[in-house]
Amino acid sequence: MPLFSIIFALSCVAFAQSFQEQRTALETEKVTVENDIKRINAQIARTDSITRAEQKFRAEQQSRQKADVERRRSEIEQLNQKFSEISIEIRREKAAIANSQIQVENVNATRKALVAQLLTHCRRLEDFIKTSLPWDTETRLERISVLCRDLENSSATAEEGFSRLRAIYTEEIRFGDEVQISNRAITRNNGELINANVLRIGNQWIVYQDDAGFLYGVLNRKIKDGKYEYIWKEDLSFEERQAVKNAIDVKLSRKPPQLVKLPLSLAINR
Repeated sequence: MPLFSIIFALSCVAFAQSFQEQRTALETEKVTVENDIKRINAQIARTDSITRAEQKFRAEQQSRQKADVERRRSEIEQLNQKFSEISIEIRREKAAIANSQIQVENVNATRKALVAQLLTHCRRLEDFIKTSLPWDTETRLERISVLCRDLENSSATAEEGFSRLRAIYTEEIRFGDEVQISNRAITRNNGELINANVLRIGNQWIVYQDDAGFLYGVLNRKIKDGKYEYIWKEDLSFEERQAVKNAIDVKLSRKPPQLVKLPLSLAINR
């Protein structure tokens, strides 16, 4: 065989071996690439699945968030409406409280004015009792003085003060209307102390006759240093003594009921 043919044959064998090795390497690389492609495709599939899951989760979250936002917006609107209603109610209540406070202040002012007016009437009545006939004066003054103190100290309300003052006025009116006689000790102008029948005719006259029927007196009022004082007029005329005796006898039922003319007057001496 010629040399060229041998070389060519060897070259072909070497090329064939090299080609086979390259082919084998390519097939191996192909398998590797295919495996990588499968792995990558599997990763892509997993990634797509995860992505779809995330997108679904995101969509659900967005839907939930949207629903939650709408719900919260609705709740906020309801709360705002409720707050507005409560604000209106609070303003109404404040206005009512303010009106009530004004009414309370008006009532307190009215009560205060009533108490002041009642106190004025009490003082006037107290002055009247001081200048009226000296008959149970201490008891009468004590009753009105206690009421004056209670009104000044706010111990008595206006209603209570009015009720008590009305009762005192009723007693004073009765005092001015009644005719009363009693046996009591009388101090005459000369200082002599005697027992006598003392007749009071309303708030106009007080006369007396001693038990023996010899001494008589009529109470007169006089003004001294701007103050009223009561003194006995004891130098009575015969007609005046008979009138006093007759009035006392009728009151004591020593004589039948009759009209008695008293020639007396409550003169004011100066």
